[in-house]
Amino acid sequence: MSPTPTPNLSSPAPTPLALRLAQWAVAACLAVMSLAVFLNVVLRYGFGSGIAASEELSRLLFVWMVFIGAAAAYPRGEHMAFTSLVAMLEGRPLALRLATALIRLLVLLAAVLLGWGAWQQVAVGWGSHSAVMGYPLALLPLPALLCAAVIGACALVELLRGTPLDLGHAADIE
Repeated sequence: MSPTPTPNLSSPAPTPLALRLAQWAVAACLAVMSLAVFLNVVLRYGFGSGIAASEELSRLLFVWMVFIGAAAAYPRGEHMAFTSLVAMLEGRPLALRLATALIRLLVLLAAVLLGWGAWQQVAVGWGSHSAVMGYPLALLPLPALLCAAVIGACALVELLRGTPLDLGHAADIE
């Protein structure tokens, strides 16, 4: 009988491609946003003129950045959680499984409601365009719809698989 190998804690687990793409997208949004605002400030205060599209572009990229980050954070368990309430059920496995299922159902319900509202805004936005850049205003609520779809799909998979809640978050503050 061979001993079980100890995990190598010095090397992190491989990051899924979707998460790496989300991280790059957030970084790209932040970089373009920072550059646009910086150039606008320099042009406005240094030369008396600015970039008209800077505010619209920054707002659009900020919305996309927030929802991409929210969608990427859910599968990793990085959203705010009230684990101290559920942790009281640790000694009672049936109650813990029921609480976990209820939490997953509530997350799924919230994702459906967010997705439905975002879809309505996307449908309305296709007929309107932004004042300066002229992009369809549907691009503002679209990331909320995509985020709701990702989080809803993750919650549904966790519910169907019976994935237990992670009560030991890596964060120091809850």
